[in-house]
Amino acid sequence: MATASRSPDSGQAGHNSSNTSSSSSNQIQSNQVTGEEGSSETDFDVFFDEGESQEGDLDVFSDIKTEEAAVGVADPFEGWNRAMFLFNDKLYFWLLKPVSRGYKAVMPTPVRRGVRNFFHNITAPVRMVSALLQGKGRAASAELTGFLINSTVGVLGFGDPAKRWPELSPSEEDLGQTLATYGIGDGFYVVWPILGPSTLRDSVGMVGDWFLDPTFYVEPLEAYLAVWTVENVNETSFRIGDYESFKEAAIDPYIALRHAYIQNRKKKVEE
Repeated sequence: MATASRSPDSGQAGHNSSNTSSSSSNQIQSNQVTGEEGSSETDFDVFFDEGESQEGDLDVFSDIKTEEAAVGVADPFEGWNRAMFLFNDKLYFWLLKPVSRGYKAVMPTPVRRGVRNFFHNITAPVRMVSALLQGKGRAASAELTGFLINSTVGVLGFGDPAKRWPELSPSEEDLGQTLATYGIGDGFYVVWPILGPSTLRDSVGMVGDWFLDPTFYVEPLEAYLAVWTVENVNETSFRIGDYESFKEAAIDPYIALRHAYIQNRKKKVEE
């Protein structure tokens, strides 16, 4: 935007030169009051909507507080959470991503898709019980039917023939969402090492989900950790690049991830 350039003594020079210059100076002073083009205040007025006060619009911190209130989650342990966010970030780039890329390079897509189907199918008890506790009988029935079809026709769940019937693929449910339907709030935001972002409510629900997940009972511990690692590496192999794009687009990745997590959970609860 082109603007008029004025020196500090331009008004005095115009006053001493002629009536024309004096009139021009008066016009500039008038513009400063009215906000018309040519005044220095006009350069700042472009940031404000017509009819709004500049003082209110400059209250950036108030806007941030309003945004956080809309998200509706407390973050009293931000120091810890940021440290864990950084830990998980480094863990992803230094370990999980390289391993997942190598895994993706040697494992054909149909095999990886079969592994993903298997783990999704075997965790059906988590979704089925959560749906029942929420009074979603039809969704619970759909989960059970889909589990039986995939476990038999789909050969232990590596296939997903149940996807032919959309009604057998209801929205994902877990105990964290179940607690939310009972009126229990988020509590506070927390980032766990390796496990990632959560809330107090979802953390409690996550513990319950573990007990409903058949893989939790794999023994010995080393075997369970191996199974858990395969599941996460396999899943990450489908999403390489997503986190990178998200992080590059965010001014503050920590804040962006916190908002994205809370909004996503809220959407799932409302489904």
